[in-house]
Amino acid sequence: MNHSLVFLRSTLIPLLLVVLVGSSTAHAQPSPANGLSNADADPYESWNRKVFRFNEFADQWFLRPVAQGYRTITPNFVDRAITNFFNNLTEVRNLANSILQLKGESAVVAAGRFTYNTVFGLGGLIDVATAFDLPERPEDFGQTLGYWGVDSGPYLVMPFLGPSSPRDFTGLATDTLVLPSFWDYVESPEVYYARFVQVVDKRADLIPAESFLSGDKYVFIRSAYLQRREFLINDGEPVDDPFAQDGDDLMLDDF
Repeated sequence: MNHSLVFLRSTLIPLLLVVLVGSSTAHAQPSPANGLSNADADPYESWNRKVFRFNEFADQWFLRPVAQGYRTITPNFVDRAITNFFNNLTEVRNLANSILQLKGESAVVAAGRFTYNTVFGLGGLIDVATAFDLPERPEDFGQTLGYWGVDSGPYLVMPFLGPSSPRDFTGLATDTLVLPSFWDYVESPEVYYARFVQVVDKRADLIPAESFLSGDKYVFIRSAYLQRREFLINDGEPVDDPFAQDGDDLMLDDF
């Protein structure tokens, strides 16, 4: 592992926490779940919709057909094993961010899940931890920033990455670049093959959720994403969503 990566891992997380938490204290704003108008929570809607259309084009003409083919040729037990394997890798992220959020129980669960699934689940192919009453508790650095009071900022649609916000994008970059992971030990080009399989597997798992989409797809996904993020940051406590349609419950786990 190169020295620059070690330096980033040893300094970036505490530096970001100090700078961003201090900034949020000085310039705190309410999040979208606290009743902001559409214009306040999504001030870049015009640009976001353009990026959304680009992502839709790339998805419809490439990623979705590949994912559909993957679902067609992959037996269910193999698909489940692949999903379990990649999910198990995220337990390192869950553990680190649980510690940063001072959530001792969640940290123990993440460590236990990784140990059980890696040792007894054939390297993570079988989710034995859930059978031992250790369900996954997703935690990422975006949630860590939210826990320490950092405002989410405006809703953003990122090219290829989809729904996000400044806080969540910072969290994604930190989790990817700073935390040690399985990917550090995979050589090129195999790492790219593995990443591609991960993306295709995730997209394939989302295909059944497409039946829930209705009305303006952009608004629906925005609402589902914001609800899901606030739900995670608040550890399952109910939140009000300014974008939800009357009677809608958009708590979709995969958004």
